[in-house]
Amino acid sequence: MKNNIKRLLLNISFSILFFSPILAANEQINTDSEDTLIPQGLESIWDSAKYISLDEIKPGMEAYCLTEYSIAGIEKFALDVIDVVRDLEVGKNVILVKGTDERFIKTGPVAGCSGSPVYIEGRLAGALAFTWSYSKEPLYAATPIEDMLGIDQNEQSPTSKTVALDYDFTIPVNFTRVNNSYNKSLTKLTQTSSGLNPLPCPLIASGISTKIPEQFKSITESLGLMVVSGGGISNTNDEENSNIKLVPGASLGVPLVSGDIKLSTMGTVTEVIGNKVYGFGHMLLGFGNVNLPMATGKVHTIVSNLSSSFKMASILDIVGTLKSDESTGVIGQIGEIPKTIPLTIEVDHCNDSKIRTYNCRIASNALITPAYLEMALSGAATKSSDLPTEHMIEYQFDIGIENGEVISCKNISTDSELNEVVGECVAVVTLIMDNPFKKIDIESINLKLNIKPKNISSNIWSVDLSKSEVKAGETIDISVIVESYLGGKKKYSQSIKIPKDLKPDTYDLSISGSRGYEEFITKAAPQKFVAQSIPDLIEAINNLLEIKRNKLFFILVLPTGGITLEKAELPDLPATKAIILQDKKRGLNIRPYQHWIEKRIDIDSVITNQKVMKITVVE
Repeated sequence: MKNNIKRLLLNISFSILFFSPILAANEQINTDSEDTLIPQGLESIWDSAKYISLDEIKPGMEAYCLTEYSIAGIEKFALDVIDVVRDLEVGKNVILVKGTDERFIKTGPVAGCSGSPVYIEGRLAGALAFTWSYSKEPLYAATPIEDMLGIDQNEQSPTSKTVALDYDFTIPVNFTRVNNSYNKSLTKLTQTSSGLNPLPCPLIASGISTKIPEQFKSITESLGLMVVSGGGISNTNDEENSNIKLVPGASLGVPLVSGDIKLSTMGTVTEVIGNKVYGFGHMLLGFGNVNLPMATGKVHTIVSNLSSSFKMASILDIVGTLKSDESTGVIGQIGEIPKTIPLTIEVDHCNDSKIRTYNCRIASNALITPAYLEMALSGAATKSSDLPTEHMIEYQFDIGIENGEVISCKNISTDSELNEVVGECVAVVTLIMDNPFKKIDIESINLKLNIKPKNISSNIWSVDLSKSEVKAGETIDISVIVESYLGGKKKYSQSIKIPKDLKPDTYDLSISGSRGYEEFITKAAPQKFVAQSIPDLIEAINNLLEIKRNKLFFILVLPTGGITLEKAELPDLPATKAIILQDKKRGLNIRPYQHWIEKRIDIDSVITNQKVMKITVVE
């Protein structure tokens, strides 16, 4: 009996000695396995009891999302976990989920659900973010929470886009080309390769007609927005609205224009850590570091739509600032005051008995400020009434920039809708905010419009010269008959003295309006309109803005002489010295200096054509 007990004790001791290293190894393997479930780079903030990683997610798991669907507030909606798809696009992993709630099935994917938190097995897995065009089912691709939490762990995501106006600053500044380049750059924002599209964010327009944003559909769609009607920022002291907080599932508003005119976009809060808010699950602009207003919101109902259902909502109170905008979501800071630009628009409309003043604030961002400025100006100009069929607009704008400097314009347009008014103001803002020289903040934008019910366009009907053959030193008298669209004919006179030293030859005398004059001056003196620095840029802008449309221009083109050296003008430089300076080895931008004689007179119409006469100087 004693021998049996001894043998049993020996076997137990041997087993302990033999299996202990194996058990320890297995324990280490299990521990290492758990560590691998913590996403790389998130060790300091990852809470495995709160978050679930992609490696843990399996098809068929129990899931739900939180979002606002009506005035009931944040509600829970059941989901089916379809699967995890890795590298759906380069570097993009997603969780496929499908809504099983009857309301989700009825509406299909809903604009405004971007960022709605998805919970799997009770832990936060990610955010509803993407869908497929014309999807018949509420099938969503959710951005993993690990990707959203990783936004502020790195300085900037490699997939982030930055503003880069595709414009050649080595040629004379031209407002039309600037606006075309800006619009072209916007169209590149939402291009995808897999058919997977970010859930559109509602563009909530208030204080203007929704037809205004619709007119800019190519721009709003490029920004991933869907134009809807809704309420703007609340100025009420309604206790219920003031108590709304940014919590998972709540509406997350971004008021891009606030005040008397409101243009806001909206998504959903995914997660809140302290005063830091995560949302959207996809980019708003993809602009990296941003400074945009962040607000609470309230959903009234879901509008079910065959093309795309959307949340009808109101933006409530600005409570902080969006700080990061990356491909996997946005991050905001509660309590931080955002940078915005005061915008004042005064409209004296012929079909309105009152002069209307719209006081607003517009988000300060090189990528979107020009687009929203254009919508706000167009909305203010036509809020009380559309433009008359026959119209003219007297306008003035002042754009305040740093150090108290103001860029001002006062001009007139006719028969061109708002194209010239808005085009100039928007182009100036674009150039100031997005230039290759230096970041400049805009401090204020003020605009005045006086809209009248008449067309003052005209054309040059005839030009008579006192003589077409002259001697050097003599004077030519010019008589111009201008025919207005509805005002008949009117005569204007001007005289030009021929220089005493002008050699015998034939020269061009051009009579034109502002358009012909701008074409001439930018070619004859490009140095006045080419920017190589911030002072150059502001000078070029001011030179363009000084060209008034209600003037008649007379230009006698003379021979070239002297040179321009970069922007320096040396019109009287002797030819021998000019040849030395034009040596290509110097690497300087040198061109012949163009001489001309210029006269201009004020008229009461806008010339749309030009006439070119020949002047012959004889001995």
